[in-house]
Amino acid sequence: MASRRPTARKYGRRTFLAGLGLGVGAAGAAGVAAGVGLGRTELRLSQIVPGNFSRMFPDLPPFFDGLRTPGATDQLRDVMRDVGKPGGLLDAKDAIGAGPVALIADATVNGNDPPTNPDNPTHTAGTTFFGQFMDLDVTFDSRSTLGVPTDPTATPNARVAAFDLDTIYGQGPFVTPQFYQVEDQAKLRIESGGIFEDLPRNGDGTAIIPDPRSDQNMMISGLNCAFILFHNRTVDYVRQQLGLIDPAAIFAEAKRLVLWHYHWLILNEFLPLFVGPALVNDILNNGRRFYQPDKGQATMPVEFQGACFRLGHTMVRPSYRANLKGDNGKPFFGFIFDPALGDITPEKGKDPNDLRSGFRAPRRFIGWQTFFDFKDGEIKRNKRMDTKISTPLFTLPLAAIASHKAPIALMQRNLLRHVTWSMPSGQSIARAMGVDRLSAEDLKELKTYDLGLEENTPLFYYMLKEAELVPDSDIGKNTGGFHLGPVGGRIVGEVVIGLLQSDPASWLGQQPDWTPSLQRPGPDFRMTDFLTFAGVDPATRRAQKPSFA
Repeated sequence: MASRRPTARKYGRRTFLAGLGLGVGAAGAAGVAAGVGLGRTELRLSQIVPGNFSRMFPDLPPFFDGLRTPGATDQLRDVMRDVGKPGGLLDAKDAIGAGPVALIADATVNGNDPPTNPDNPTHTAGTTFFGQFMDLDVTFDSRSTLGVPTDPTATPNARVAAFDLDTIYGQGPFVTPQFYQVEDQAKLRIESGGIFEDLPRNGDGTAIIPDPRSDQNMMISGLNCAFILFHNRTVDYVRQQLGLIDPAAIFAEAKRLVLWHYHWLILNEFLPLFVGPALVNDILNNGRRFYQPDKGQATMPVEFQGACFRLGHTMVRPSYRANLKGDNGKPFFGFIFDPALGDITPEKGKDPNDLRSGFRAPRRFIGWQTFFDFKDGEIKRNKRMDTKISTPLFTLPLAAIASHKAPIALMQRNLLRHVTWSMPSGQSIARAMGVDRLSAEDLKELKTYDLGLEENTPLFYYMLKEAELVPDSDIGKNTGGFHLGPVGGRIVGEVVIGLLQSDPASWLGQQPDWTPSLQRPGPDFRMTDFLTFAGVDPATRRAQKPSFA
């Protein structure tokens, strides 16, 4: 009898939220209405509720705590929208009309002259998207309303606060079989709608994956495919090298190896790029000072979720080269999102010119030599961390955001979250940490709003300015945004390391002297080794399809 694949449910954003019991319609809005009008005391409660959001600095007041006059919160929301609007303070005002190729290849167009989007020589372009992949793995606020004060300790995080790859594995092959192969339940589903691998999809183009957010752009969906292939090849390794035959045992051991290699990359390659090697070493050697989760009971602090781990937004370039020869033998360049295309839905035969995901065509695959350094001279760089955000992020397609009623400018959404969570200012956190604070003169562009924001600055904006201005502790001079500064870096570093150290499934707790065992065994294992083992590296691609290297 022929095997029968489980029915593939359509997991669009709203279906996904409804399945979690976290609707985004009227019922979802009603769920947070109780937070409106809460006083400071109620909003600053710091309970540790497993599965909910939390505060890293529960005793600090909100950055807008002094606004007590009638209508002040409305005024603040208006200002947050103005700071984050298209053409506003944060918009890099990229020369979109020059096209995606010029914005990468021409130094007089791409922002290096004048320096509004300069290269970061310490980061390859893929660093941004690995960070986005990490973020999707640990945090998803699906209930709160932007700009409406809400108690984070009463708000569920729809992702587990652990780097557990539930965005890849779901709940495993026996509970969520739709994500796994019928003929081999230990392996994840993978498909191809063009030349190379693609996520499995329904007939309407929606991806059959545990979290639809993982299909926002070609790079993040490509990383999902790479993790799927890495897992499937690890299953082969477990069978061949360890001799396991029980499907459940094979899956469990393969997943353990995938998680441990993933955790290794987070701690040894990517976190030092985000916050600087010196800070990573300080936290590992001297301990965490501000993020103290109990083992196995980690929560997600809003200072991380709503502000500092949005660091990737400042690293995103307006356009990328997706691959070298996929576009009829030529490179495929595209905007991350092309504002001119508006909202288009995946339909058979459509092939948009930007890098949004969900469409199938021969050229829609990722050539990873653009994004990670395979020593072939083809890598592209991130932009530096600063207060200039690439213009396409101010006009997001609706498919890339959770609520169609919310602003479509990503920076407006980021800043309104500071009102949602009543977050403390960057200055008050710096004071609590005992590090130098930015001066009002450093933030003088905010004076025009006459709300004192230059002295009580939203944490996201403060983090960006700090990264831009504060000297690099690793080399003792200002590098202008190579990595986060002391406030943003400490929050990101402590939470990432804390999530790893508090996770009973991590190698840090189970076997602290462990080193990777796949592709390049030992402590030098890096992302290029991960991609090579997965079989998506340039050499393997050339061997598979020589004309599309």
